[in-house]
Amino acid sequence: MIKIDSYEYYYNPEDGKYYIRKRKNSTHPLKKLKDKRNKSKDKKDKTSKGNKGNRSDDAANKVNKSRDKVNTVHEMSNHTANETNKSHDRAKTVNETNKLHDKVNTVDETNKLHDKVNTVDETSKSHDKVNTVDETSKSHDKVNTVNETNKLHDKVNTVDETSKSHDKVNTVDETSKSHDKVNTVNETNKADETMNKVDITDHSLYKMSVKNNHKHPIKVSIVMPTYNKYHQTSLSLYGLSKQTFPHAEYEVILVDDASSDNTSDILKEVDVPFKFKYIQMKQNKGRSSVRNIGINHAEGDLLIFLDGEMLAPPAFVENHYKHHVHESNLVVTGAMHYEGVYTFIMPDYNEDQVAHLKELVGRDPEYRRLYENYEQTKQHLNVPCPLVTKEDIDTNRFQRLSFPNRYFLNSGLKHFGERLEGFTLPYIAFLSGNVSVRKANLKKSGLFDETFVGYGAEDWELGYRLYKNGVQFVLDPSTVAYHQEHGISKRKVKEQWGNHYRFVKKHPNIDVLILSLEWKELPFMHLHQTLVEYNQLEERFPNEYNELKHAFCTMLFRVIEYLNSGQPVTKLYDLPEGSEERLKIHQQFETLRPRGFDYLASSFEQIYYL
Repeated sequence: MIKIDSYEYYYNPEDGKYYIRKRKNSTHPLKKLKDKRNKSKDKKDKTSKGNKGNRSDDAANKVNKSRDKVNTVHEMSNHTANETNKSHDRAKTVNETNKLHDKVNTVDETNKLHDKVNTVDETSKSHDKVNTVDETSKSHDKVNTVNETNKLHDKVNTVDETSKSHDKVNTVDETSKSHDKVNTVNETNKADETMNKVDITDHSLYKMSVKNNHKHPIKVSIVMPTYNKYHQTSLSLYGLSKQTFPHAEYEVILVDDASSDNTSDILKEVDVPFKFKYIQMKQNKGRSSVRNIGINHAEGDLLIFLDGEMLAPPAFVENHYKHHVHESNLVVTGAMHYEGVYTFIMPDYNEDQVAHLKELVGRDPEYRRLYENYEQTKQHLNVPCPLVTKEDIDTNRFQRLSFPNRYFLNSGLKHFGERLEGFTLPYIAFLSGNVSVRKANLKKSGLFDETFVGYGAEDWELGYRLYKNGVQFVLDPSTVAYHQEHGISKRKVKEQWGNHYRFVKKHPNIDVLILSLEWKELPFMHLHQTLVEYNQLEERFPNEYNELKHAFCTMLFRVIEYLNSGQPVTKLYDLPEGSEERLKIHQQFETLRPRGFDYLASSFEQIYYL
């Protein structure tokens, strides 16, 4: 009897017949694969038959199972192909996603999904590789990546919804390219006005820092030179921050002429609503030079020159500006209506200033208390003691410590009205502590003469050039500002005469030389009348009084020359007794009054007989 366990059937596909052969140690590979795939099916077949069956049935079963094996392999191949086709379809979806990604980037360049969508873009590069069916296992990994991409696809859809919102926002602001930028468009102007960013430019002569560097057109530029007046300048800037004029339309250019006090701290301390340019000189250059630097950095068509210690009322800028709106050839000054104020108790006040301050503090109990406290401790202090606060400026309480000084008006200018009609010396109204002029007029007449160093006359000299170019001068009390009193340097007097000397040397004309009579404390009305009569003398008697006119102009020049050099102002036109020229001058002088030249005769004798 043949042992079935020792033999087995096998099918020869070449002739389609079954054969019997001795069983080998290892199971036939085909049968092993069939058993693995159809184990559950075999068990079901055996249970239904109840026995192993005959050999032909077994052979038939093996044939069927072999066919099943082939079908299984075919199905697996189809399944793999189907999965690959799904991968292909998903890759196409990724391509569509990439198109959405491009659109999203157009709407929102800053979208946070940008990096993730780029990953999708990288995934799409595997599309060609996925098409290869034979590389099933690799495709399977890439399909997993595609599955992750599908999750991103959902997010992209969300972004697509967001982009619709962006399109609506772009209707309001076409220049906006991102959601965050659109949300802030309406706040941009306010942010510009209050921004704390400081732009710094380093020049060989100075360093300029710009605060609130907005892009609004500037109409008015306020040029403020300062030197070692930190306390007063801080209050001045506060006053300028309270202006009724639109804050975005004016700028303040503070030019610090190399101060040695705390003036440099102002940049980080001030909180102002206007564009603020702080120019710090690297070495002291003088008033003319620093004002010219300020002019060169001015953006406004209208320039207001205001000293660093001037405290401006709220309507100050507006009142200057209104004059220049309809007229382009004006100089407007508030300096003739001088107002002084004691905002600090300065340790270098002279005796007259101390006495004056004591009188003024008596008007207000709180100011009096502050002053009395200072008196008790001043021996231990050598720093300014504050009297006026920012709250006092807001409420105008500081005016209790103010006082008028109408030197120019009381010297005769008030008789000529607001426009100084008929006044022969209008250029003296160009006082750079508080004056406005269009930039175009300055470019026509020239800027400040930088050979004027120190105090005095540099503004009159520029005013004279403006006057010769036909500029109209206007006095307006509504443009007044309050001068914060400070100690008076002893060297100012010498500087003043030095600059006046430069003035008369540069313009040795009678309408400049006549200012020398101010040294004799003659009022401006007297100077004006003297000049009027001098001009009439030349017009009526062009070939007469030559010796007297020459002597008069020479003496006027020498007054300033001697004061500058420190010489005694005497014997300004000393001629030998009995000389022909001396006799002619005396004869001509004797006829002045009879012919109606009273002021000229008076002015002549006051300096001739010194």
